[in-house]
Amino acid sequence: MNGGATPAPAFADHFSARAGAYRTSRPGYPDALFAWLAELPARRDVAWDCGCGSGQASASLARHIGHVIATDPSHAQLAEAPPTRGAHYAAALAEAAPLADRSVDLILAAQAAHWFDQQAFHREVRRIARDGAILALVTYGPFTAAGDLGRALEAFYHGPIHAHWPAERAHVEAGYRTLPFPFAEIEAPAFAMRARWPFERLVGYIDSWSAMKGWRAALGRDPLSEVAAELATVWGPREGRREIRWPLSLRVGRIR
Repeated sequence: MNGGATPAPAFADHFSARAGAYRTSRPGYPDALFAWLAELPARRDVAWDCGCGSGQASASLARHIGHVIATDPSHAQLAEAPPTRGAHYAAALAEAAPLADRSVDLILAAQAAHWFDQQAFHREVRRIARDGAILALVTYGPFTAAGDLGRALEAFYHGPIHAHWPAERAHVEAGYRTLPFPFAEIEAPAFAMRARWPFERLVGYIDSWSAMKGWRAALGRDPLSEVAAELATVWGPREGRREIRWPLSLRVGRIR
């Protein structure tokens, strides 16, 4: 259920101003990821999707877990989340879950954990976890593609825009290995997100990056049209679709 929640405390908000673009441009996670995660906890009655944004993972998770509580501190992001059977949306910080003690079987943070206060988040994880519960942190870093497009995407990512990522981006690029993880870790299989996108979707995805906000401010103008023009030279036929890939990095552990 969207709306009706008590406003969340202040937080580092990189996405509310472009919540609609975030929802339409972000890639989707493979269903196999959630099927694998759902097999790990002792029970699969309740999951918490914390830092859910506009629900990129919530709907898929709800297909494998009895009930999903999906929270994000951004009301603008939550307003973009589609109604999903089995999922309830609420405004809350990851460090202050609106959940009872020992009530959750699976805790998921997808492309969100690097924004959290780690010690406070871990306290909440331990508080709400049932015996046999699982914590899963999922992140994806730079995108890849075949041929000249792939080389152009890599050069762009490591070009002038790179200096404008928030400091927390370093954890993403390290596959979350730099985040503290004081839980009994479980080795995860290899997963990746794949999509066949039209050119406009790729440009929209880049436009949704937190780094674009800082780059625009530093330049005093919007460089997106220049980026699009450069990538168009290696895209191929403008009406064609290209496969984009994002390898996933996971930290998964048993909490109790």
